Amino acid sequence: MTLRSFVLFAFALLCAVPAAAQDNTLYTVSNVHVDATGASSTEALNAAIAQGRGKAFQIVYRRLTRQADWPKQPTLDAGGLLRISRGYNIANERRSTTRYVADVTYMFNPDAVGRLLRSSQIAFSQSQARRILVIPMSPNVSHGPWSQALTAPAFRESQVPFTVLAAEDDAALAGLNFETAGWNDVAAVASKARVSEVGLAQAVYANGKMTVNIRRLGSGEQPVKTSVEVPMLQTVGTTYPAAAQAAVRAIEDLWKTRTVIDFSQRGRLTADIHIASLAQWGEIQTTLGQISNVTGVTVTAMSANYARINLGYQGGVDQLREAVGEQGLSLTNRGGQWTLARANQ
Repeated sequence: MTLRSFVLFAFALLCAVPAAAQDNTLYTVSNVHVDATGASSTEALNAAIAQGRGKAFQIVYRRLTRQADWPKQPTLDAGGLLRISRGYNIANERRSTTRYVADVTYMFNPDAVGRLLRSSQIAFSQSQARRILVIPMSPNVSHGPWSQALTAPAFRESQVPFTVLAAEDDAALAGLNFETAGWNDVAAVASKARVSEVGLAQAVYANGKMTVNIRRLGSGEQPVKTSVEVPMLQTVGTTYPAAAQAAVRAIEDLWKTRTVIDFSQRGRLTADIHIASLAQWGEIQTTLGQISNVTGVTVTAMSANYARINLGYQGGVDQLREAVGEQGLSLTNRGGQWTLARANQ
């Protein structure tokens, strides 16, 4: 293939990039229990479905936004909720002439929800977090009531999926220090768990109160720390479940801080791409088209093994890098010049 043919074909691939895909799992809420009465079975059914739709939207809203923005949830009437809905499925249905009971799965329209949140000037995330490893510490690495609290079934649907460190790995982390721990200290257990991110979850009781400390560790990244105070509930043991919920919420907020997008903020950057083959170039273009905060890609220079692109995006650069990384790409800046590549290159 001649250079001219390569360039023309590459531009054709660029034009064929699909629209950004939405992760519909974020907009689906399962097993919402509804129970309503009415003058007839039909009225009871309609009342129950409407009742559950509001509950389901609150769950979706809290999945997408930071905890600090939860009080800003838009207030919608039944018609407003219906306009952002995609449908529902029913299970475990029981009905009488005046009562309706069921477990309902609600689906919301990602584009409609996005328009609602943007018009309300609420920053939100559109991506699903990758699984992480959580290492329980109280105050040092240990498996006991604190570890058990973090493995509660209620956290299986966490916005940030996680696995709790296996007890057999405690010995390998016996000297782990929460305040000084870095990626190299946990890289071995992270590799074993097949994750690229670790959260240290430390519960500390002192002076009549419990504090939950979270330290996020990632390969090639600076550690990030946050803390939450948890009111005591009689004893340390009985407080652990509430502390575990606070820990999970804090982990979710740390992730959302990196991924929520302020759609009123826009930017552009120029990035270089090394092209090994037409297939690889096509894959990169397709992947860019699946990233929701990428608004446009323009090729400004190209040869047989190199391309320079101008990338438009919404939100900040950190959110762009996070979104690119979740799709298996790496966006790095060296000496002021951005480079885009497959993450394993």
